[in-house]
Amino acid sequence: MKYVLLALLTLWPRAVTAAPDGPKIQTFALEDEEFVLDGKPHLIRSGELHYPRVPAEYWRDRMKKMRSMGLNTLSTYVFWNLHEPKPGQFNFSGQLDLARFIKTAAEEGLSVLLRPGPYICGEWEFGGLPSWLLKIPDLQVRTSDPRFLAAVDRYLKKVGEQVSHLMLQRGGPILMVQVENEYGSFGTDRSYMNAIKKSVRNAGFDGALFTSDSVWGHAEAQKELGFGTFPEDLVTVNFNQNLTPATQLAELTKFRPESPAMCAEYWVGWFDQVGGAHAVKSSSEGTTGLSWMMQHNVSFNIYMFHGGTNFGFMNGADWNHGFYLPDTTNYDYDAPLDEAGRPTPKFFAYRDTIAKNLPEKEDFPALPQEIPMISIPTFALSENAPLVQLLPQPISSERPKSMEDLDQAYGFILYQHMITAPYRGLLEIKDVHDYALVSQGGKPLGTLDRRLKQSTLDLRLEAGKPLEILVENMGRLNFSTEMQDERKGITESVLSEKGELLGWTIYTLPLDNLSTLRFGKQVATGPAFYRGHFDLAEVGDTYLDTRGWGKGVVFINGHNLGRYWRIGPQHALYCPASWLKKGKNEVIVFDLDSMGQRTMQGLTHPVYD
Repeated sequence: MKYVLLALLTLWPRAVTAAPDGPKIQTFALEDEEFVLDGKPHLIRSGELHYPRVPAEYWRDRMKKMRSMGLNTLSTYVFWNLHEPKPGQFNFSGQLDLARFIKTAAEEGLSVLLRPGPYICGEWEFGGLPSWLLKIPDLQVRTSDPRFLAAVDRYLKKVGEQVSHLMLQRGGPILMVQVENEYGSFGTDRSYMNAIKKSVRNAGFDGALFTSDSVWGHAEAQKELGFGTFPEDLVTVNFNQNLTPATQLAELTKFRPESPAMCAEYWVGWFDQVGGAHAVKSSSEGTTGLSWMMQHNVSFNIYMFHGGTNFGFMNGADWNHGFYLPDTTNYDYDAPLDEAGRPTPKFFAYRDTIAKNLPEKEDFPALPQEIPMISIPTFALSENAPLVQLLPQPISSERPKSMEDLDQAYGFILYQHMITAPYRGLLEIKDVHDYALVSQGGKPLGTLDRRLKQSTLDLRLEAGKPLEILVENMGRLNFSTEMQDERKGITESVLSEKGELLGWTIYTLPLDNLSTLRFGKQVATGPAFYRGHFDLAEVGDTYLDTRGWGKGVVFINGHNLGRYWRIGPQHALYCPASWLKKGKNEVIVFDLDSMGQRTMQGLTHPVYD
């Protein structure tokens, strides 16, 4: 740690040469057992907040509430898949203006922990990695594959161009930068970790670095820490509430005895998975751990302070004992602020706990005025448009191709194969990623659900009509080594009892532009789009109630709110006021189920099973 302190000291003389009226220059160091900010012992009291999961109009509101709970630092991932949606094409504007997000945090009195990845996990699509990496034949993510490292280096340099000038020693709020994320539980490639660290440094992040790994007191903890850390940089760990902070911190102390102690992710809640129960953790679990950490001079980062929403198709998926488990659109996380940014009882319990454990009295700012919630009376979605209207130019292929092969990142993909002779028997699709609706001539024949490891259907097919397989990408895995092969659509082949089906017509359906749809009053069959309108005198946040609908996606005034499915646990989609407008508002629902409710309403609260 003394090496780190000396390394930081060498940076300060350059920063001090700033003009007298320039940004305030602070000093930050890691001494043997504590952080030192401007020469004084410093306990990092951080909360996790992600800029893509919160409308930009609400960033400052959430940050003010963070300060009001007694936190002094904001932690955020950086989302590679959003910033580089196509190779070499970068976007750091609007909702993705990372520099503005960090500057806003500074204006609100918050330091920043920056976590640029490249891998972030976070229950986010593909762990934040861009899907186009999977088009490169045999590429192995999170390894020393030179093609992956070259892409990472390009990305991190762009991140550095945007925000490296906001490091603390240059007058900005960024205290530390994380290298990779939880690598010790993924791999053993030390050369990979060294390469990622070199890219972080080359991107201009020349201040303090840290790593983060999960250690739950198991036998492999020390081994995993060895693969995911560096001798000269801060080591932090993530705390599972099922074990005491003392138990988990003991593993860190055993590995790095003389170092400031920090929990980089204190999991105060949990995320929801499709078809499961809504996750809830008691406030008392979190307050006990917070008290212990503050009393023992352990810095912490509450994960999540405010989870927000996986808008659009950005939810990730877990791989648990061989089962694919997609996450919901909501990322409420049972956090101190709920999905709509409202303080929960957990917020006040944590604020009281933090206040009681401060060595000296500190005044916390008052909570800002609440953002209004509105209800919307029931309205009908009486117009519809068939899916065929949205079909692009077809792609012909001998065998099915994955989304990635066709440069498609998210959404749906349709495969058609002309049946030339009647068939009765099993059809096997290898492998469906992730949900397939199988039909012929508009008649539904069955579904295949990857969650349930389904791959075969017993079918009766007619000659002269195309077999149609509509596949939904329900979110790429964001955890485990199974990420390496996480392609979407039909990833291998389609087999009948007579052999492989060859000769396919493929249509990509990213659902990123619905402007060509022509709505009418016809009776819809099969997957279709439904449209309705409602009028508002005043805007406010609301939850669109999806109860009674089947499975699909909701769009409001052109914004993709996310997914719904009648199996829960989520039955209402959060809609921020900034996506609504006074007067007429348009709602479009893409529903896979031709039978179901065709009305909707706006609620002031979420709905869970």
